[in-house]
This record gives sequence, structure tokens and C-alpha cells, in this order.
Amino acid sequence: MRACYDLGVVDQPLSIKDHTNVQTGITQAPFGQLPGGETVTQFTLTNARGMVARIIDFGGVITELHVPDRDGRLADVVLGFDTIGPYCSDSPYFGALIGRYGNRIAKGQFTLDGLQVQLPVNNGNNHLHGGPGGFDRVLWQATIDGDSLRLVYRSVDGEMGYPGDLDVTVVYTLTDANELVVRFHAVTDKATPVNLTQHSYFNLAGRGDILAHCLTIDADRFVAIDSESIPTGELVPVIGTPFDFRQPRPIGKRLDQLDEQLRHGSGYDHNFVLNKAEGGALTRAARVSEPVSGRVLELWTQEPGVQFYSGNFLDGSLSGKGRSYAHRSGLCLEPQHFPDSPNQPQFPNVILRPGEVYATESRFRFLTEAA
Repeated sequence: MRACYDLGVVDQPLSIKDHTNVQTGITQAPFGQLPGGETVTQFTLTNARGMVARIIDFGGVITELHVPDRDGRLADVVLGFDTIGPYCSDSPYFGALIGRYGNRIAKGQFTLDGLQVQLPVNNGNNHLHGGPGGFDRVLWQATIDGDSLRLVYRSVDGEMGYPGDLDVTVVYTLTDANELVVRFHAVTDKATPVNLTQHSYFNLAGRGDILAHCLTIDADRFVAIDSESIPTGELVPVIGTPFDFRQPRPIGKRLDQLDEQLRHGSGYDHNFVLNKAEGGALTRAARVSEPVSGRVLELWTQEPGVQFYSGNFLDGSLSGKGRSYAHRSGLCLEPQHFPDSPNQPQFPNVILRPGEVYATESRFRFLTEAA
């Protein structure tokens, strides 16, 4: 097996036979119906090199992402389902857009401009990923805009307890550089917390578990959590801990160490504080490589944090696309602001106010490395 080192990446093109006569652009087809009778549409984005992304307008879910290995062979590297039904009921946010607030808010409560706000709790005692009716469970208005898919949604005042009408636009673009670009834009008519993210589960081998995937995260600190996965407020140095991914390390190498933070998260389920340049520039936050296929994923983002989740609660009870989703068969890298920020004034601000614009971009860049 290839050693876990961050060697020079060789961006391997597909062989001519693999990408000759590729039909580029965006096509669409029905993907089933919601319980209320609304039709769900799947959009297929194909670039000039044969990479394919399939996205539905329900939840903005990335249902498939076909990426070449070092020999040009395509494999679907995201977890998901074949039909719409499980996305409405059983999905642990596979591939979905998350909002209004990605991650947890303690007890679903916060005070905003002197007013107490109560959100629904859907993760033990806490509010998670926008609540049971978050952006992953709504039908977005979709339009094709050149080589991009544009999704629009109005979250009305009081939806899931959040104040203000929030107008959200998400644009997906698949570039010929094998990048899936995700751009978020939002405005509001009342002050409200906003923390949008993309929640795909990746497995760069297309099968098996992710324990041999090699991970790098450009972070000197991570957000400590309590037994309910709520931040304690402490930003802990990664040095000397299982959370030190400043150099490439196999994900499974330290998962079984006796560590209080690993115990609280049942593995890795923590926000890493990215070492960011000033000015919110797009910078590389994380890199994942899979040694057998040679596939590499780089996450570039403007966000101050990234939630790394090691698929701790997958247990084999879900399946789709010919796979059973066993323990740690997928990993998430969710670019975001920090969990529970409305209750943690020392964390970066997440309150969007009238007249302000929420705008952030992340890029999932796929490369290959030599054997």
C-alpha cells in the first residue's frame, strides 16, 4: 500500500478513449415524487474530461459524483441513494445543502438583540443542521445558467424558528479542471444566524471504508466539545493529540486512542480552526488521498472552519447505489463557521443583518497522484 505522504500531485488526464465524444453541459430528468406530489428533478453536470456530478433540486443533494482514478477509470465517490424516498426519511444528510445553520446550537436556544429565540431540537437536546425541516428537506427552485446549476429558496420568517425572510441562492459549477464549485449567497430582512454548508460523504475508493484515506487539515487548533458535541468554548492546539492532521495521516491510525474528545464525538466529529490568510481568501483547507485508486480531493474554502466527520454513526442499516453504508464507509469535510456560534461570542460572527450580504465559496478539487 502506498505510504501516506503528501507527495507532488500529478493531475492525470483521462485517456483519449475515455473522454472522446463526451456530452458536456447540463441535462435533466425526473427523479421521483415527494409525498405531496411535487416532482423532483435530477440534473447531470458533465465536464470535458468526463467527470459527472448529479444533483437533485430536493435538498440540493449531490446524489452521484463520478471521478477518475490514476488510470482514468471513473467511480462514484459520494454516498447516496437510488431513489427519492430515503432522502425524505432515512438520510443522514447524504450530499445535502445545510441551513439555515450547519452544525449544532445548544438546546436550540440563543439570544439575538435581546430577544430569546427557540429552535426545534432534533439531536438529543440540541438543534442540528437547521432542524427537522432544514434546507436539506425542501424543494429548491432550479434553473440552468450556462454551465452552472442555480438553486434558489426563500426561508420565510419563523421557519424552523429562525427570524426573518432569508433569500438563499446556491450555484453549483463543474469545471473542466475537475472542480465542483459551490457558491452561497443570502440576504435577510431581519437579523438571523446563517451558516450554510455542503454535506457530502466521500469515499474516494468508491467502496469499503475510509480508514486508509490519508488526511491533511491546515489547522493548528480544533473546537473542543462536550459529551453532547456542543463546544466548550475552548480552541485546543492539535499538537500532541489525535487531531493533528497538519501532515498527512491515515484517518484510522489514531481513531482507537483513549482520548476524551474522540470519545465525545464517537470518533472524529469536530470543527477544525483553519489557518487562514486575512481577507477571506480562498485557501486550501484540507486534502484527502486514497492510496489504491490514486484519487485526491482538495477542499478550498473561504470559511474559517471545517467539520471533519469520520462516518461514526453509519452502521450498515442504509444502502444505495449497490452499496451498504457500513461503519466509517464515508467521511465529511463541511466548510463552515463554528458550531454554536450564536452562544459563543468569541467565535467568528454568524449573524446576518438587513443590508448585508452573505457570500462564500468552496471548491472540491479532484486530482490524482502517481502510484
